[in-house]
Amino acid sequence: MAGFQFPNSRMADIPLSGGIREIFSRANELERQGKRIIHMEIGRPDFDSPESAKAGVREALEKGDVHYTDMSGTIDLRQAIARKYREENNMDVDAERHVIVTAGAIEALIVAFLTILERGDEVVVPSPFFPAYADQVALANSRLVKVPCCIQHDFRLRAEDLEKVLTPRTKLLLINTPNNPTGAVLSLRDLEDISSLAQERNFWVVSDECYEKFLYEGEHVSIASLPGMADRSVTIGAASKTWSMTGWRVGWLISPSEMKPYAAKCHQNLTTCGNSFAQAGVARAFREAGSNVASMVAEYKRRREMVCMYLDLLGEVETVRPKGAFYVFPSIGQLGMSSREFCKYLLEEWGVSSVPGDAFGAEGFIRLAYCRSYEDVEEGMTRFCKAVTVLGRRKS
Repeated sequence: MAGFQFPNSRMADIPLSGGIREIFSRANELERQGKRIIHMEIGRPDFDSPESAKAGVREALEKGDVHYTDMSGTIDLRQAIARKYREENNMDVDAERHVIVTAGAIEALIVAFLTILERGDEVVVPSPFFPAYADQVALANSRLVKVPCCIQHDFRLRAEDLEKVLTPRTKLLLINTPNNPTGAVLSLRDLEDISSLAQERNFWVVSDECYEKFLYEGEHVSIASLPGMADRSVTIGAASKTWSMTGWRVGWLISPSEMKPYAAKCHQNLTTCGNSFAQAGVARAFREAGSNVASMVAEYKRRREMVCMYLDLLGEVETVRPKGAFYVFPSIGQLGMSSREFCKYLLEEWGVSSVPGDAFGAEGFIRLAYCRSYEDVEEGMTRFCKAVTVLGRRKS
């Protein structure tokens, strides 16, 4: 349209290329050309959704539950969410006062940002981080401030590193435990130190806990359960990873009661309400699909062991054994290539699709997702090791 220019100020710093979806598209293009590609880029569980959840959807459809639900979500699902967080996460959660059902965790995050943040507020995000965080902070007209988390400390956020980046404009800290892309898990001591800073320096904490069930070592602790944190924390969860329901688009936000009416109004103007029959299926999953989660996590732990075994064979690649999620984040800094160059080499010459670390704010690393079949992941790691070995010969 004449007289208008894009991007607008909110989107000026949002990259439109080089992310996970673009890499996925290139991998698919190579597949259409007849090349076998091992997909280790997209973080999507390779299991089917639980049969009990699908049965819940069928029953809802047969009953005619195809209309708007309560703006905050069905009471059945909100009660299931509240019960889970009371019993498992030691949080005081009420279905009416604290819970909003959203269109996935992505919507829950943007609702939290739009409700809490003012123009120019600073949002501190431990780096490496999921790329959508930067986009969403920009869309909220706020400023993202990275706090580097190094491989020497298992990519965990340390309070002493966090304190270095805090300013009077710090409004919010966004944490993700277990972490995408590193698999790092914040310990109780880590969270206690962070909560002390949050209360001392008076900032919010938004905790993305979508991978909480994918835990292989240690324990998962919700920061909102710690003393003094319930009124300054927002907890984000979703069915997507827990029950391999990424396409169902059901997530949730747990906020302080004072915040909920405003977050609900924001949610109403983004999506009105969640999908009615998908909510019925997720409510059934909460009640009946615990064994599905346990078997899936056990299989991912088996794959993790295999992936780490291959990486341990490579002296040129440094890595940390992930404690959660289903990613590994090795350093490729000694290979003489940028992360994008290496990922292109790995895809074009070896047929393994991965994600460069700069997409996560961490140049010199790549992300490999082991949420494919054991056989595909093993083939991908075999190719990866050969690719690194050949690259080393070329350099010499």
